[in-house]
Amino acid sequence: MNRIQQSLSGDSEFSFSTLILAVVLAIILSAANAYIGLLVGMTVSASIPAAALSMAIMSWFRNSNILQSNMVQTSASAGEALAAGVIFTVPALVLMQAWQSYSFFPTLILALSGGLLGVIFTIPLRRALIVDKALAFPEGVATSEVLKAGFELSNYQAESNKSLLGVRHLLQASGLSALFKLVGTGFGIFSSGASWVTGWFSGQLITNVSIQFSPALLGVGYIVGLNIAVLVLIGGLIGTFIGIPVNWYLQNEFWLNHFEISELTAISGSDWGPVSQAIWQDNRKLGVGAMLVGGIWSLIQIAKPVYISIKANLKSFKHFQLNSDEQSDKDLPLPLLLLAIPLLLLPLIFLVYPILAQTQHGILFSLIWLIFIVTFAFIFSSVAAYMAGVVGSSNNPISGVTIATVLVSSLIWFYLLAETLPEIQQIGGITVMFLAAVTCSAAAISGDNLQDLKCGHILGATPWKQQIYQMIGVIVAACILPFVLMLLDTSYGIGREGINNPNGDYLAAPQAALMQALTQGIFGQSLDWTLIKLGGLIAIIIIILDHMLEKLKSGFRLHVLAVAIGIYLPFALAISLFIGGLLKYWVTSKTKNKSLTQQTQQNQNGLLLASGLITGEALMGVILAMFAAFVIPLPAPIEYAEWTGLIAFFLVCLYLYKRSRES
Repeated sequence: MNRIQQSLSGDSEFSFSTLILAVVLAIILSAANAYIGLLVGMTVSASIPAAALSMAIMSWFRNSNILQSNMVQTSASAGEALAAGVIFTVPALVLMQAWQSYSFFPTLILALSGGLLGVIFTIPLRRALIVDKALAFPEGVATSEVLKAGFELSNYQAESNKSLLGVRHLLQASGLSALFKLVGTGFGIFSSGASWVTGWFSGQLITNVSIQFSPALLGVGYIVGLNIAVLVLIGGLIGTFIGIPVNWYLQNEFWLNHFEISELTAISGSDWGPVSQAIWQDNRKLGVGAMLVGGIWSLIQIAKPVYISIKANLKSFKHFQLNSDEQSDKDLPLPLLLLAIPLLLLPLIFLVYPILAQTQHGILFSLIWLIFIVTFAFIFSSVAAYMAGVVGSSNNPISGVTIATVLVSSLIWFYLLAETLPEIQQIGGITVMFLAAVTCSAAAISGDNLQDLKCGHILGATPWKQQIYQMIGVIVAACILPFVLMLLDTSYGIGREGINNPNGDYLAAPQAALMQALTQGIFGQSLDWTLIKLGGLIAIIIIILDHMLEKLKSGFRLHVLAVAIGIYLPFALAISLFIGGLLKYWVTSKTKNKSLTQQTQQNQNGLLLASGLITGEALMGVILAMFAAFVIPLPAPIEYAEWTGLIAFFLVCLYLYKRSRES
């Protein structure tokens, strides 16, 4: 009997060690994904790193089996998926000053309700999309292969060594990245980045070139690949080398008055930095417009899958099987799921009713709001689950889902209720963001859950047990994420400068800032549409060019949301992402002549290394945030910190390139 069969012969998919490890990894990966998502506006799937870690750690325990490792990674990946839903929406409540700071219980309620609704609404889809329709679910298949590789009997010793090598890579890269963050941000030895601002033609044009020294950004760029990294860079080039010079050229009198500078010749070298930074902040509206059009286009593209997924989910609920003879084909009972839905809505009522009670029809509007919650969460959970099966979780249009939720609900609240109820203009933005937070959390978790259930289906796991572990991951992440947001905002700043961060390099939180701009603009009728329309026009041009590339069957595609995020994000982040994507391209090009096994091993090594760089910096960032909040503020960088940071960053790049080529 081979190693996998032996591992499957274990009776228990539940164990104390499995539960503890699941909770620990869910905490770690949800905190890490929150940090990196707020930093760069992208999140990456943690299923494969979680599988590798769980497989390595579970091997220390007697009688552990592959299904227990699968349960651990299921909880861990559920936790990191929920982080995406929370960070894309909840910070908008603070940015729009609905909350003065991050509140624990409201954030917990939004995350917990959204995450568990996402789990519930996708359970009936397991049979329809995984068993009957058998969609691809690429991350789920890849995760199952990683787990099986660690338990294969044939060439067991060799394969085990390779597996352990991959885990060592993951842990080593995490340690290196954490050390980089500690020495740089914690001790001020490295600068967080470098920037060069120049005025051309006697100050008529200005440019700003910058780079962020971040191993985590390298890792993200490596994972998303050169195509996406190039698109983010293109967006950065549009915002920096076109947007800033054009904005300055057309409005230099406005900016001179803004900074109380008499004339162009009076600008000193030290003035160019603040001027270019202010213009770039104004130019982020280009990114808002591009993301808005890109999000709507993403939903238009998946109109047919939307119909198919909703129809499949409704049919699945109608014909849901309560009993099955196969242990590997049992889901959680439908009556229990239906009973849980009102229990999850109850805390939301206590959250939103005090706000809507300020109106004359508080109860009625609260009921309408709850109908919106159930409708949007059900629809977009179904869509995200289906799209995860077709294109994978990493390519799921969660941003588009959230933008659509904010737009539709904002317009309904405003145009239907504002004229008869003036108070709705003040409270509408808050209730819309509550709605978006629940919907986005549900959509983010649903695609990830179906990937994990696909992995379990391949390995022969019991679905209802896996679904319980998914809920455990959601509950753990929902409890830890409010604390993470509090710490990161106090220490670094989320979408704004932090109290204890003298460097001014706050976390951009692009999606949350977009949600803030949309809701405040719609309800306050104060949205400056000039740059937003121009950004939308840029997005339309990109969509047309991408359609032409599709017709030409080009391997390179122009994904509009990636370009839009590049316009919105600081150019320094786009450069670091591009370097990571370039390293992935170089490594891949060096393996073309090697065997398929070697290529697979090198690809897995590179993925684990990149995941380690992300996890290490993110976790150290959270730890430093704790020190900054409760012990001592973060220090200012030393003299020549830009050069020491550049050298250290180059060494990390060299490390990632060299280690990724090992097989």
